[in-house]
Amino acid sequence: MEKGVRNVGDSPAEAKRQLIAAGFHLLKENEKWDLQPGGRYFFTRNMSSLVAFAIGKKYSIGNGFHVIAAHTDSPCLKLKPKSASTKSGYLMVNVQTYGGGLWHTWFDRDLSVAGRVILRANDGSFLHRLVKITRPLLRVPTLAIHLNRTVNQDGFKPNLETHLIPLLATKTENATADSTEKSNVSSSKDVHHQLLLKILSDELSCKIEDIVSVELNICDTQPSCLGGANNEFIFSGRLDNLASSFCGLRALVDSCALPEDLSNENSIRMIALFDNEEVGSDSCQGAGAPTMFEAMRRITDCLSHQSAGETDFARAIRHSFLVSADMAHGVHPNFIDKHEEHHRPELQKGLVIKHNANQRYATSGITSFLFKEVARLHSLPTQDFVVRNDMGCGSTIGPILAAGVGIRTVDCGIAQLSMHSVREICGKEDVDIAYKHFKAFYRSFSSIDRKLNVD
Repeated sequence: MEKGVRNVGDSPAEAKRQLIAAGFHLLKENEKWDLQPGGRYFFTRNMSSLVAFAIGKKYSIGNGFHVIAAHTDSPCLKLKPKSASTKSGYLMVNVQTYGGGLWHTWFDRDLSVAGRVILRANDGSFLHRLVKITRPLLRVPTLAIHLNRTVNQDGFKPNLETHLIPLLATKTENATADSTEKSNVSSSKDVHHQLLLKILSDELSCKIEDIVSVELNICDTQPSCLGGANNEFIFSGRLDNLASSFCGLRALVDSCALPEDLSNENSIRMIALFDNEEVGSDSCQGAGAPTMFEAMRRITDCLSHQSAGETDFARAIRHSFLVSADMAHGVHPNFIDKHEEHHRPELQKGLVIKHNANQRYATSGITSFLFKEVARLHSLPTQDFVVRNDMGCGSTIGPILAAGVGIRTVDCGIAQLSMHSVREICGKEDVDIAYKHFKAFYRSFSSIDRKLNVD
């Protein structure tokens, strides 16, 4: 897992690469599926969400799905549809905030862009390409203390519309001419700086006029790394929630790497990675869409070689179990009182099981017990978290998916600090523990679940 610890990020594109390398078969949602027991498959949607699954060789209609679900998005800055602007001799890039980020942490960072570009091909068709500029390209500078003498007393309170605009370059005569140049081929040149489009075209080995649309995020360029005196920490952007995505994906792949790994499995092992959790999940590629449940029904239909009856799918859901994996709040040594006195998760102490009486988390006494039993049988530690009564509680995709069709769900996550900062921190050992816990869940949950009967 050391290689994975050093690169915990797994976008759906990287997940796709790993699944294909592991022998999973790529499916298309708009094509007919031919599934077989013992097979391993996956599909993507919008190239920002993904569902992968492995069918046990002893699967029979009505058996359950054992699912790990996580989200792939993180708070960030996104380019506005018209991003080009100039101020005081600078080329600026207009952005909008996505999610609830700690936006002050984005100041004075070496930033760049990443996302998708639509290109016009020579034959008139259009190509979808992912792009990432790895070198520092943008920066949001803070105001010098000499011009803001009371900032340390009053606090740093930037206006997100006027103060959070990255610098791209100093304005030149060529840049000014280019920004006003009109194109009969692509409107991208009218709304984004020509200089930015030139950088994108060089990276994609295409002409500027071939770029017909862009959807770009601002990203930090500093790589993930190990830190701390004993290299026990992971310092990285987007740990929330790519660390969970990585652990779940590797657990699925490694739990069925060998042919015999599925020989005695009578259920279906699945991972579902969703987009847009940070803004409520209500999108085509978010957990609020019926993507996962439609896939479950479709799998059931395919394996029954006919349209599965309502009873068959209902039985499958009743036998199913979902692990909602999203990063957890580790206790902060400088702000201990922000945690409930008896529920203060620590780094390096195992997965945190999240509880909330008001159903902000989907964990119940039954689901918590079953997930802890997986850990107990494999000698893995767990922790519990509940928010203070005098504080609001965040939420996850867990309640959304649990309420979708009534699937049993537990909410859990790796403890971390600096959540939603441009640079976060978690424990290296916790990534390994989470991976082992998830892999143990895939391999042993069927036998554990059979021992408990709850009407």
